Amino acid sequence: DELARAREVAVAAFGGDESIGSLLDALRASWAWEDELAFGAERGGELVGHVLYTHALVDAPRKLVDVLVLSPLGVLPEHQGTGVGSALVRESLARLRGRPEPAVFLEGDPAFYSRLGFLPAGALGFTRPSVRIPEAGFQAVLLPAHEPWMTGALVYPDAFWRNNAVGLR
Repeated sequence: DELARAREVAVAAFGGDESIGSLLDALRASWAWEDELAFGAERGGELVGHVLYTHALVDAPRKLVDVLVLSPLGVLPEHQGTGVGSALVRESLARLRGRPEPAVFLEGDPAFYSRLGFLPAGALGFTRPSVRIPEAGFQAVLLPAHEPWMTGALVYPDAFWRNNAVGLR
């Protein structure tokens, strides 16, 4: 029930764009999905926002490194601008700090995500998975498990490519 409602919230948050729902379906069916990486926000017992993290890889010099991608973050239109999205990201990142992944990546607006601790990923030694992602939009947060050698190219799971969900729209 919660996952179906989270899908509805995400689609509504993106103006009814059903491709977001298709992306969620594909991610859920993929190796990148882990139930514990989906977080929701409720108001009055109703799900009003959700954020999803899925597994991806960094092609680092020593070996492939399991990392996380934040996508999508969605808040119902009537609750946007009320702090729900920021609270979801802050709380979920706090919970991720005890996990083994060394970094979280996203494509997004630097004005919004920099307030939440995200930095330009290129400046941290990472390469965008696609030239369709603007440099400024390619961002990351390093988690406690990060080590200096863990840099390289981000590799998205197939679900992002097959759903044309790479590159800011």
